[in-house]
Amino acid sequence: MSVQKDQVTVLIPTLNEGLTVGSLIRELGEQGYRDILVIDGGSSDNTRSVAEHEGARVVVQSGKGKGNALIQAFDLIEKPYILMVDGDGTYLPEDADRMLEPLFSGCDHVIGDRLTDQNREAFSRLNFFGNQVLNRLFKLAHARYLNDILSGYRAFSGEAVRQMQLHEGGFGIETEISAEAVRMNQKIAIVPVRYRKRPGTPTKLNPFHDGLKITSTIYRLAKMNNPLFYFGIIGIVIMIAGFVTGAYVLYEWFQHIDHLPLTILTVLLIVVGFQVFMFGVISDMLLAYHREVIREIQLTAGGHSRNHGSENCSSNHENKF
Repeated sequence: MSVQKDQVTVLIPTLNEGLTVGSLIRELGEQGYRDILVIDGGSSDNTRSVAEHEGARVVVQSGKGKGNALIQAFDLIEKPYILMVDGDGTYLPEDADRMLEPLFSGCDHVIGDRLTDQNREAFSRLNFFGNQVLNRLFKLAHARYLNDILSGYRAFSGEAVRQMQLHEGGFGIETEISAEAVRMNQKIAIVPVRYRKRPGTPTKLNPFHDGLKITSTIYRLAKMNNPLFYFGIIGIVIMIAGFVTGAYVLYEWFQHIDHLPLTILTVLLIVVGFQVFMFGVISDMLLAYHREVIREIQLTAGGHSRNHGSENCSSNHENKF
């Protein structure tokens, strides 16, 4: 099905993107996209004036952080489809139609995959490796491999966005969007896109600081998608601490030294750790039962085609190129 561009709002989050946002808006306009919303994080350069000159609607976000910008912008959009693209000039407007096509074929959410061989030179070795690690960690925590969870090139149906409960204020927003899409069992398509090095503007993402925050976000959000992973790790860590103190107590006992308080602590750590782990197992079973009930309700209500479409959505687009 062809892309109906008059039903699409293009959302561009910006912060000091004066060098790139003008050409991005202009090229999107040449592609036929007329409704362009720039949500600006309080740029100190000419980002807003350039965007307005090119005909975009510009809104200054009320808070700070990319996550807060997107959450605010989603509430302002009324059209049924959203194309989100970073304003730093790393993504190509020429890929916009391919990003939107799956939505008009029944998908809910489209992720532009940057991590392909053709884009390898656009990343530093550390950045590329870090992205791969985070994607695999996401798969471990949320049981779904989405190729590029940190992609800033995405497309959504309005209904898919309304289903998400978004709270992340900073760079963890892409991770939260990915986790929410999995949690809501949305039909997700992966579309390879071209990616360029930033043209002269410094990156706002710190590989180590923001990498740790994103890792923390992946783990924290697993509480809803994979409670066995979330609580299992906590329980295992507590039990390991118990075994360590137990080894010390045992060693001292062989030296004819008694440590009654440490012995009690050892037993408590092992018991509590095991209980937390089992809580994760029980929570995981309840979640599986809940998902099965929801699936049966959807089937009863005539939702069979929707769930079947989820498989087709992924298989039709993930390996398209």
